[in-house]
Amino acid sequence: MIDVSAKLIRGPVYLTGECVECYITFSNPPVPQHKKSQSNSDVLESLAWASVQIHCQCSTNSKVAYPDSNSISAEELSTSNTDTSFAPCRGERGHIVLSTKPRILFCDLRLSAGESKSYVYSETLPCEAPPSYRGQAVKYSYKITIGMQRINCPIKLLRVPLRVLEVNGFMEHGMCGDSEDLTPTNPFLEIQRRETPLDVALQVMQNITARRTPNFYNITNTRGKVVRFCLFKQAYKLGEDIVGTFDFSDATIPCVQFSVVLQSEEEINPGCKRWAKLGPAIVSYSKYHEVCLNMKRSQLILPIPLHITPAFATKLVTLKWRLHFEFVTTLTPLTHHNSSSNAYGKVLQGPSSLDIETMIWNLPVNIYSTTPLQVSQGLQAQTKFGVVI
Repeated sequence: MIDVSAKLIRGPVYLTGECVECYITFSNPPVPQHKKSQSNSDVLESLAWASVQIHCQCSTNSKVAYPDSNSISAEELSTSNTDTSFAPCRGERGHIVLSTKPRILFCDLRLSAGESKSYVYSETLPCEAPPSYRGQAVKYSYKITIGMQRINCPIKLLRVPLRVLEVNGFMEHGMCGDSEDLTPTNPFLEIQRRETPLDVALQVMQNITARRTPNFYNITNTRGKVVRFCLFKQAYKLGEDIVGTFDFSDATIPCVQFSVVLQSEEEINPGCKRWAKLGPAIVSYSKYHEVCLNMKRSQLILPIPLHITPAFATKLVTLKWRLHFEFVTTLTPLTHHNSSSNAYGKVLQGPSSLDIETMIWNLPVNIYSTTPLQVSQGLQAQTKFGVVI
């Protein structure tokens, strides 16, 4: 019996273009004292070979037609191989959209009782790789698959899931080449020029999300002005709070309550729809709600979850983000005839019923990735996996 364990050295979250490192250990447990034998064959364990590979699979539901009809699905790939060949996607459904070259860890490994052997597997994710995504109609999932085999035995697979984040602006980082670096600087340190494209892309993302450019929106309906809304910036990173303010002081239509929901909009590309009338899939996440009748001002604080996928686009699907507003206004004149006095002052009683209207409004927002360490610490995802062969 050999215990195989795999641990992601820098956590389970990585950016496209980043190097993935996995620490893989093969160990033969020590034999108990009462079971020890003089024969080496009783305690020596061996493996014929072991190989590692990263692959990304795309799975879709019945409403989506995969664009590349000539591609080989995971089912076809797994059934076309015998039990003695390394098929990382064996038993899984979907299409393989990315697959790295297999790396051979060893051939003919022999371990005595209590002995272990460790290897470090490293692979750089392609910059054009799609991000990890679990949508309504489309899913992208990444795994490190470790295949191993004993002589004359079937292959054993150990799968280690990864989460991959896309660095928005990676390829077009030159558009912000003249932008000012908004991060704090130390005058006593020598300024070092960034060398890798990944560092440049991260700096571009930091500059975009750090810049505050307040935008004001006068929200009206056919009867008059409802509220003036201010959003302090349009670009956010995972884990940030969307902050805004509502000003009802100049409103001509009373607003009873409002709600704001962070929503994703999953749109299947036209060439991949099985039905032409298939609309976008809307999923709601964080929500902010407040009763604002007779209020002059209010605020919005809406957290962005760490587990969501930032906006991206592939040949199959496009994901966008928006703020969905719902305002409940009233046509009933608000008077204070129903009032009474007591020892503490005047008590105003609200109307028993209101004639209301509901108005909706959608505001697009840009959500970008953040550092993998922040996502890993926030979600506390599993980093170590094991199997016995």
